[in-house]
Amino acid sequence: MRNHTAMTTFILLGLTDDPQLQILIFIFLFISYMLSVTGNLTIILLILVDSRLKTAMYYFLQNFSFLEISFTSACIPRFLYSLSTGDRNFSYNACLSQLFLTDLFAVTGFFLLTIMSYDRYVAICKPLHYVTIMNHRVCKMLVFSCWMLTLLLITPVFIMFLGLDFCNSNAIDHFLCDANPLMKISCTDTWLLEQMVVVCSVLVFIITLMCMVLSYAYIIRTILRFPSAQQRKKAFSTCSSHMIVIFISYGSCIFIYTKPSAKDEMAMNKGIALLPTSISPMLNPFIYTLRNKQVIQAFNDLVTKLYAFQGTRGMLK
Repeated sequence: MRNHTAMTTFILLGLTDDPQLQILIFIFLFISYMLSVTGNLTIILLILVDSRLKTAMYYFLQNFSFLEISFTSACIPRFLYSLSTGDRNFSYNACLSQLFLTDLFAVTGFFLLTIMSYDRYVAICKPLHYVTIMNHRVCKMLVFSCWMLTLLLITPVFIMFLGLDFCNSNAIDHFLCDANPLMKISCTDTWLLEQMVVVCSVLVFIITLMCMVLSYAYIIRTILRFPSAQQRKKAFSTCSSHMIVIFISYGSCIFIYTKPSAKDEMAMNKGIALLPTSISPMLNPFIYTLRNKQVIQAFNDLVTKLYAFQGTRGMLK
């Protein structure tokens, strides 16, 4: 009798067995993780404390930063622990929890990027109605819808993962519990599950990408009609950061998740998986801040206030 509950522990093989390379990977991932958390937390804090950033665009950016922290925190710290201690064991419950959380945060992020492109469409194509259309209630409902739609999509697939049997091997050829390597080591027939993963991946990637392409098609058409070159430059500048983030987020994920055959070689996929799990969350705060004068000004003002507060405390002492 085979029972998936009998498999209580998995072994994550990681990226490499070379000790020297593991040290380099640990240093790189630790630095990138700290930068990711620090950068995204800074954006969240700035939007909370600065009244100039109380618009729909920054509300969505705040939620996106929260998703970035959550996603990279679900992936990287456990791998860092494994690299530093050599302990590659991962309990069955922890593995399935990581699978669910990473999918939840990743898919919600794609939907939120779509909402952010719609926000830019309204801001540029319907500027006189922007405040009315993108009011605070609508923004909250849109973010809530992202989470609910994600749960509706991934829950049936995740329930099928709970029914997988693992009777042949418990070694996962990855640095995290991902769908593809789990299906690869399962002794259950995963054909239907693989097809569901394909369908969900295509639905998320293609539908959200089409919506964003459509939004930016209207945005570009509107911008090109602006009479002033300065107006066109300013409009393109407000969209450029979002477009860069879209390119980074979609580039790697489309390559990995639209070919989920459990028989494919995992080596290339798990290396590319570092891009959305570590590098992208690290770069995104810098992409948004370095190209956004309002965020830079808010950061400078916050630093000035903190410096003045420290100076006042020093005088009182």
